Amino acid sequence: MNVSRETEVLEQYAALIRKWNPAINLVAPSTLEQVKSRHIDDCLQLVDVSRSSSGNWVDIGSGGGLPGIVVAICRPDMRVHLVESDRRKCSFLRNAGRELKLTNLNVSTERIESINPLKADHISARALAPLPLLLSYVDRHLVSGGRAWLMKGRNWRTEVEAARETWRFDVTSHPSVTDSEAAILEISELRHA
Repeated sequence: MNVSRETEVLEQYAALIRKWNPAINLVAPSTLEQVKSRHIDDCLQLVDVSRSSSGNWVDIGSGGGLPGIVVAICRPDMRVHLVESDRRKCSFLRNAGRELKLTNLNVSTERIESINPLKADHISARALAPLPLLLSYVDRHLVSGGRAWLMKGRNWRTEVEAARETWRFDVTSHPSVTDSEAAILEISELRHA
């Protein structure tokens, strides 16, 4: 997808979030006016750090599609599967996929812990759960040799320490460009402690 087309589709996506948010609460109402700078740009950095990735991508706890829809827009070469348990949010996600013509997008209305293992090459999550719990979801759905791309806030270091009590993993932290205290955690070689 060329840059101008990608930018246009991302703007359309931001408009859809603004339109649907009063009814469904896809993002915090206080951040609605900063959808692009606060949410979409945040997810674009995930696309940048995972640029060399290939295979199938699963976004768990997709909510309003951040980062899953952004990945689908920017990486039309990848199959992107969104998993969200809230039916209303899934209606938004499916509608967004149709309106944005994202033929590489699939949406499942199921709980992460009960859906059949998805055998993902890559898993993403943003603002979903503390890392020790989040890694149990990743472990269920990630193939051996796969990578998780987890967007974490200012407590990410503490969460990594807590997760190491139960899990063994390699982690690379990519500093956030939108929040100096946040990071994208690239996790591989995940196994029980």
